[in-house]
Amino acid sequence: MRELQAGPEPLRPYLHLNRCPHCKIHLPSLTLKGKTPAPENQNFLARDWHLWMCEACGGAVCGWTIEGTDVVLGLMPEAEEVSKDIPERAADYLQQAIDTVHSPSASIMVAASSVDAMLKAKGYLKKDGDLFGRINKAAEDHLITKEMAQWAHDVRLDANAERHVDEEATPPTQEDAQRAVDFTKALGEFLFVLPAKVMRGRKIESST
Repeated sequence: MRELQAGPEPLRPYLHLNRCPHCKIHLPSLTLKGKTPAPENQNFLARDWHLWMCEACGGAVCGWTIEGTDVVLGLMPEAEEVSKDIPERAADYLQQAIDTVHSPSASIMVAASSVDAMLKAKGYLKKDGDLFGRINKAAEDHLITKEMAQWAHDVRLDANAERHVDEEATPPTQEDAQRAVDFTKALGEFLFVLPAKVMRGRKIESST
């Protein structure tokens, strides 16, 4: 199941997030390290800025409150959320791939599962061949571009399968996992997110 986005929370010495936006560790210990008050002569909305640091990776998270209040209204960087326009099973796998990028083998495996689920949602089934065969077929059918199919071959979506065949193969790195995640995100954007945006835009135009 997808995690729900938390609403504003009171200012505390520890920031409560499901995952660190940097190292992706689950339920990170994010400790408040300091505060920068809003300038006295500020022309815009007066904000106080607060800094928390992850005890696991040292990554910083900034949050802001309206001057004189103690409710955190925004964070940077924000947690990476998968678009709801992507089919749920594919989106769940993609979120897992994003969250486990620090564990490359696991991340690549669920990234491949996400790609598999996206192709299945478009009618390309496992009985029609292996993952790369179905990606090539999608390119032949002009569902995706030939460049996207080549990109799929360039990333290590099949890294786990390769190691089962060849125990001497080099284990994937975090960079390999990030490339697999980047491809999977781009595929989801191309197949589902952009078409959904176009449809919503056309509905707005037709209603005005």
